[in-house]
This record gives sequence, C-alpha cells and structure tokens, in this order.
Amino acid sequence: MTIDEIMRGAPVIPVLVLEGEADWEKLAYAFVSGGLPVLEVTLRTPQALDAIRAMKRVPGAIVGAGTVVNERQLDEAVGAGSEFIVSPGLTEPLAKAVIKSGTPYLPGVATAGDIMRGLDLGLDRFKFFPAEASGGIPALKSLSAPFGNIRFCPTGGIRPDTAADWLALPSVLCVGGTWLYTGAGDAFETVTEQARTAQALRK
Repeated sequence: MTIDEIMRGAPVIPVLVLEGEADWEKLAYAFVSGGLPVLEVTLRTPQALDAIRAMKRVPGAIVGAGTVVNERQLDEAVGAGSEFIVSPGLTEPLAKAVIKSGTPYLPGVATAGDIMRGLDLGLDRFKFFPAEASGGIPALKSLSAPFGNIRFCPTGGIRPDTAADWLALPSVLCVGGTWLYTGAGDAFETVTEQARTAQALRK
C-alpha cells in the first residue's frame, strides 16, 4: 500500500501510547471491528514493538509505528512488521532511510519550509503536527494554499468535537486521534463504539 492509500483507509487513525499490560491483539480487533483498521503505535513505551507484532495478527489491521525519530527506531519498527512509519518531524537522514526501506512514510511538518524539504525528497503526504499548537485549521488552510497537491493528516489536539471540521478541509485525508484509547482500563466494547463513531465522520 502507498501512504495515500493508508491515509484514505479511515477518517481517523488512532494514535496509541500503549502502557501496562493488555491484550493488544484484542485491542486491534476492537478498532478493526469499529471500522478503523489503520493503527499508529507510538514508540514511546517499551510495549510498542511487541504490540505491533500482536496487532498485525488481526485480519484487516494496518499497523504502523509512530514517533520514529531515528534510523535505529526505523529498523526496529520495520523488523517488528510495521506497515508504515510516522515521525513527529522531517529530517533528511531519517526520510532518506525510510524511502530506501520502501516503507510508506508520513513525516511531521508545521511550516512551509518543512513541506518544501519534503517535496525535495519526493514526499507529498504529511502529518501536520502539532496541529492545534501550530495554529489549527486557519494555519493549515494557509499552508495548503500554495501546495495544491499536498495532503495532510493533522494530529495533536484533535478532539471528537473538532475532527469533522478538520476532515472538511480539501487538503485533509484523515486525522490522528489520541482520544480513542486512553489506557488498559478502557473496555474493548467502548473502543469499538468510539471507533464506529469516528468512522462515521467520513462524509
């Protein structure tokens, strides 16, 4: 799959910070059952790589690694079976390494300069991050104007009550959502219901 196809796979990509002990395979199944098959597991916790391996066993799940900041983490993520890579920013060494690996890549950008560096590397799909702290919808509208073919996944500060406003922007293919899973105390049935609600945001 291309990064464009992955971004179009669901209106909301759950951004998951996984801590403690839980059945990660069942968590992935809860999301897939609710219509959100694309899952970003952030490499912020020791559980992340094992969770990626477990989640990939779920039919229909498209599991990627987020918060990838260097080539070592890239190698670990790919080794665990990550189907796409998300980074909080854009650096040339990491971008070239991901491109060389052939793994779909979604680097974070917040400025026109970031986007131009990405374009120089052959990239045209980006994570707008941190979305709200970087100026929110007005900022992304302004950034999108001179880059007509660029598409974004805003992430950072997106809420259930604002996600639809972001998705209404022509330059936005999906948004990243941290609200869909808050920890091991969340019931899988609740996760599935929240996923169904998020999936319905796609017009």
